[in-house]
Amino acid sequence: MLTVLRGMKFISYVLGILVSLTYLFALGSVLSNLNNAVLILAYSFGFATGGWVGMIIEERLALGFVHITVVSSNLGVKIAKSLRKHGHAVTEIQAQGKDGAVTLLETSLQRKHMKRVQEIICKIDDRAFITTRDIQPLHRGFWLEE
Repeated sequence: MLTVLRGMKFISYVLGILVSLTYLFALGSVLSNLNNAVLILAYSFGFATGGWVGMIIEERLALGFVHITVVSSNLGVKIAKSLRKHGHAVTEIQAQGKDGAVTLLETSLQRKHMKRVQEIICKIDDRAFITTRDIQPLHRGFWLEE
C-alpha cells in the first residue's frame, strides 16, 4: 500500500502479485480446512507477522520523500545553519506563534535522512516543534545526494 501511495508503480505491481499469490495459497488452505484450528491460528499469526515485518522493512528502506516543518522559539537560525552545514536545503520564515515570535523552518528530504535531521534539530533545540508529512516531488528542488 505504501508503494502505491508513493507512486512506485513497478514495485507496487510486483508486490501486488506476490501478496495476492500468498493470500490465495494460504487462505485457500485455511478455507478448505475450517475444522483445523491450528491452520486458522497459523494463518492469523502469519497475517499479523507479515504486516509487522513489512512495516519494519519499509522503515529500514525509508523509501520516498518527507517534508519537515520545525517551529523554534529562539534557536531557528542556529538550526537552519546547522542543517545547511550538513548539506540540507532549508527555508527560514519569521512567524508569530501562540506565545510570540518564532522561526518556521521548512525542508524536504529523502526519508532515509529523516532521523539524522531530527537528531540535528533536537541537539540544538530539544523544545522545537517538529512535524513531517510524506510528499512526492513535483518539480525541481534540491536533494542531498550520498
